[in-house]
Amino acid sequence: MKKIFLFGFIALVACSNPKQNEEAVQTSTNDNAEQTTIKDSVILEGEKHFKTLRQLTFGGDNAEAYWSFDDSKLVFQVTNPNWNLECDQIFYFDWQNDNLAENKPMMVSTGLGRTTCSYFLPGDTTIVYASTHLADKACPPVPERRADGKYVWPIYPSFDIFITDLEGNIKKQLTDEPGYDAEATVSPKGDKIVFTSMRTGDLELFTCDLDGGNVKQITNELGYDGGAFFSPDGSKLIFRSSRPKTEEEIKEYKDLLAEGLVKPTDMELYICNADGSDLRQLTDLGQANWCPFFHPSGEKVIFASNHASKRGFPFNLYMINTDGTGLEQITQDETFDAFPVFSNNGKYLVFSSNRFNGGTRETNLFVAEWQD
Repeated sequence: MKKIFLFGFIALVACSNPKQNEEAVQTSTNDNAEQTTIKDSVILEGEKHFKTLRQLTFGGDNAEAYWSFDDSKLVFQVTNPNWNLECDQIFYFDWQNDNLAENKPMMVSTGLGRTTCSYFLPGDTTIVYASTHLADKACPPVPERRADGKYVWPIYPSFDIFITDLEGNIKKQLTDEPGYDAEATVSPKGDKIVFTSMRTGDLELFTCDLDGGNVKQITNELGYDGGAFFSPDGSKLIFRSSRPKTEEEIKEYKDLLAEGLVKPTDMELYICNADGSDLRQLTDLGQANWCPFFHPSGEKVIFASNHASKRGFPFNLYMINTDGTGLEQITQDETFDAFPVFSNNGKYLVFSSNRFNGGTRETNLFVAEWQD
């Protein structure tokens, strides 16, 4: 679900060729498609928190990479025509040793329907993700361009949440409620899952135990609450929300939701305790602020934003203190950087980017060695 946001802005930035660092080198994959490999030393000017930077994927649309608990693996979603994928499926790989420029990683989703939002469970032998495959083997349709010009996300009601092993065998279905259930992530404590659901008629956050039991509603205000992550100690949640305020905004939100759509171009970040208490708005920057993730200290949040952009892009990574002070720009891209996630040991940051894609629509995964 979250990655659909990426597609719309890829279309906008596809003709913008980011400045190539002269240390970038050209290699070839096994299908002879020329790709760009980025050396560890290649970092855009001003990206002072990146000690090294390495490109992990080469081709297609790769996004939402999340670490295993032991930090040895990454699970992510990808659409890649060279892999015969019409829409997102879930893969994982050993990010330090596997060469994705030459080898396809292991797919753990069914290959049917559309999938999203995968995350390792404690023990690193199972993965939670959302899929539409029970409703239809085909990819659900992407909304056509609207006559009113609004940029929208589809909220597919056929999304449910599943647990799979590393061989792709579904072990359990966690949700079976009418409407959208997706965007599941796992507490670093290994005891809770947070996810977004339409079961109340609005897009709210819920938590549950790892087996799907003990479901508790966390948010209850009108608006799309999604993309939630736990703090390192599991005590707090950070998430994005597009909360309508005026009568006109409320009507627009409800009308779109009735069509199974939301408009994600006006989102701010919110923070609360893991039980939903002490809810407060963290950012008030305007435009789209999303995909937040806690810094290893638990005192800061990294996220993607286009608040400084005049044409809807570029998106860059920013960091802000949990009290709303100290906003800092982290990346200096000319196109699209998003989905930043710190490793559990705090040493690395993985994110998705259009950088070094030669002006194509390709979005790849990069991992940076982090320095404060």
